[in-house]
Amino acid sequence: MSNPLRKTMVYLGLADEEYDDAPVTHHAPAASAQAAPTASAPRAAVTPLRRPAASRNAAPAGMNEILTVHPRHYRDAQAIAESFREGVPVIINLSQMTEPEARRLIDFASGLSQGLYGRIERVTSKVFLLSPEHVATTGEADEVDPEVDAAFA
Repeated sequence: MSNPLRKTMVYLGLADEEYDDAPVTHHAPAASAQAAPTASAPRAAVTPLRRPAASRNAAPAGMNEILTVHPRHYRDAQAIAESFREGVPVIINLSQMTEPEARRLIDFASGLSQGLYGRIERVTSKVFLLSPEHVATTGEADEVDPEVDAAFA
C-alpha cells in the first residue's frame, strides 16, 4: 500500500518518485547491512544563515559614502539591496514612483534592514534612510508632530 503523503510530495515535485512499492518489513539488520550507505557519500558544505557576531559589529574598512537612490520602478530595489548588504547607508527618494510601487519598495527595504540588523527611518514623506548596523544616526525624534499624516502623498 502506498503512502498518500509520499504521493502528494511526488506530485508537487518535493520528492523523487520511487518504484519500490514493496511493503517494508522490520527485521533485525544483518551484520553486512549495518554500514550506512550515506556514510561514504561526501557531504555538501553548509552555509550558515547568521553572520558571526564578531563580523556583525565591525564597520567595513574605509566606509566613506552614502548612496542616494531615486528609484522609478520596483526593479531598482536590487541596487539598493546590494549597496546596503555591503554596509553602505542608502537614502531612498520615492518622489518619482507611483504610490503602490513606493509602498512595495518600502516593505522590501524594511525587510532588508530587519534581516541585516539595520534600521529604516523616514526623513520626509517620500525620503527614507537605510542605516546598516554599524552606522549610528541621531536626530530630533521627540519633535515629531503626531497629527502629521504618515501617508506617502
